[in-house]
Amino acid sequence: MLNEIFNKQKTQSEKSLEALKKDFTTLRTGKVNIHILDHITVDYYGTQTPLNQVATVLASDASTISITPWEKPLLKTIESAIAAANIGVNPNNDGESVKLFFPPMTREQREENVKQAKAMGEKAKVSIRNIRKDANDAVKKLEKDKAISEDEAKKAYDEVQKLTDTYTTKIDESVKSKESELLKV
Repeated sequence: MLNEIFNKQKTQSEKSLEALKKDFTTLRTGKVNIHILDHITVDYYGTQTPLNQVATVLASDASTISITPWEKPLLKTIESAIAAANIGVNPNNDGESVKLFFPPMTREQREENVKQAKAMGEKAKVSIRNIRKDANDAVKKLEKDKAISEDEAKKAYDEVQKLTDTYTTKIDESVKSKESELLKV
């Protein structure tokens, strides 16, 4: 019973950590990352479709992303979708592909991204605390139903807190790592 609670807490905490790392990919660092375009969708025959499902998206060098649509008529649609997404660059259409040239980041941009990373980390910590609350509630229910003793419940609460502390530390480490990556020129 208790192991199920702990395993569920671990699984959910891992998912929160993975979600944080996925969120981090949307932040721009010193070199371009094609994941900055993950949230962009284009109108493809009346359906909003993710950009990477209608075009090849490549990082040609440290400051350029090249987007080559599989169908030429999509060039204008892709160009307007990127412009509307407001990612900080203007798309350049050369007739074959859309190129995004990212200028070097300013100190202010880097600091703003660090703030965003910290906010993402805080959101992940809130998620971990909610998971802890759910686990503690499950332990409390077992104790109330007399399925476990008071001593077992106390040990279970301690274990839940240990797991929470572990994942909170992992989140802090991830945020610190991302912060140093963002501030590196």
